Amino acid sequence: MDRRGFLKRSWKTSLGLGATSLGLIPEVRLFAQAVDDFLRGPPVKDIAPKQISKRVWLIYSPDSFPTPENRGMMANITFVVTQKGVLILDSGASVQIGEMAIRMIKTVTDKPVIGVFNSHYHGDHWLGNHAFAAAYPNLPIYALAENIKQIKGAEGNLWRGLMERWTNQATAGTKIVAPNTEVKNGQVLDFGDTRLKMHFYGTAHTPCDLSVEVVEDQVTHIGDIAMENRIANIDDGSYPGTFKYYDAIQKTAGNQTWLPGHGNPSKGLIADYRELMAGIWEPCLQAVKDGKDLSAAKSLVLKDPRVASRAQRTAGFDANIGKYTSLAFLEAEKEAF
Repeated sequence: MDRRGFLKRSWKTSLGLGATSLGLIPEVRLFAQAVDDFLRGPPVKDIAPKQISKRVWLIYSPDSFPTPENRGMMANITFVVTQKGVLILDSGASVQIGEMAIRMIKTVTDKPVIGVFNSHYHGDHWLGNHAFAAAYPNLPIYALAENIKQIKGAEGNLWRGLMERWTNQATAGTKIVAPNTEVKNGQVLDFGDTRLKMHFYGTAHTPCDLSVEVVEDQVTHIGDIAMENRIANIDDGSYPGTFKYYDAIQKTAGNQTWLPGHGNPSKGLIADYRELMAGIWEPCLQAVKDGKDLSAAKSLVLKDPRVASRAQRTAGFDANIGKYTSLAFLEAEKEAF
């Protein structure tokens, strides 16, 4: 039972009344609505969408991490306007953010939302499913099989709780709405004048990173496998796996505008982010081969020009570079031996 249900049930019990009799009392109905309002976080301010290509629009997040002030608005929401309706590529970090996105979509088109795609199981990219599922019943929500499994499992509750904690309950009221439709690498979905092609090439940012190519526009949504001016969470991922993913998707999709979950899209995004990742990975791998310890590896990483040149413009750099160097070192030990 969630907190809302617990509070309502406790209050009913204290009055000695059942649900049926309570529903007949106007004052009780008003109180129940007040309970809902109290336990639900505030709305998120509107962010006007900007057009990326003929069909693709971006609701851009100016912030890279969740805070009480931004109410969890830390990841981009992308939508694609097709002949058959609107498709969402990552739905945001809360029901409130999803509701904001719906308001903004309606400023662009009166077409209904006909599908949502979730790139991976980190909550800033899918907790907004709640809003879209509520507004559009029986909505298909697409994801890789492993992503569906993770969101239905421990990751779902973990991320809902984390977002509430990081935002001081601003995302409260968000329900876990898991993806319900599996997609696979190479699959192409046809939406009239627009085709979406699915890409997946193994563990990168996570073990289940779905990239979605808008074929006619040569725009590919890549979730968190690469970012602009932000250091990525690599806890669930792999450095060499990320490089393999880059090689495979660039070979398969060709020349694209790469649209990330954090930051602005560009044709050079993957190449730029690869340099930062390589600047962390390669010194760690060399340190392991030379028999040096983690401390020496960290020193080499910080001195690497590919890392040093990006330190000032990379959000979360100081807080995360030590941790992600340690993860690179541990993975390098496995690779080297």
